Amino acid sequence: MKKQAIIFWTFIALAAIGILTRLGSGGLSQIIIPLVVFGVVFLLYKYPPRRWARKTSSPKIKPSTMAKVNAQSGARKSSGSSKKRKDYPFQVIQGQKGKSDEDVPKYH
Repeated sequence: MKKQAIIFWTFIALAAIGILTRLGSGGLSQIIIPLVVFGVVFLLYKYPPRRWARKTSSPKIKPSTMAKVNAQSGARKSSGSSKKRKDYPFQVIQGQKGKSDEDVPKYH
């Protein structure tokens, strides 16, 4: 942990020396362009355009599935009973492979 702090402060000191050297030799004009570029990059990072922004909304659901979910939630609200298990509008479709009881593991 201490090693990382030493490296960090060394880089900060070298950056400060570089900035002071640039100000002394070339004046303010050589510092303006990097500061503007850094500022633009920082602003794009902080406030990205809408097309780059991550969508944190819920996943897309088919309208038919959403209708089933809404119908079930309406039925649950009217019944007033709370279940421990949630009801989902999905069904398990059994496959066509032949299954034998010997192939099923005892513990899974």
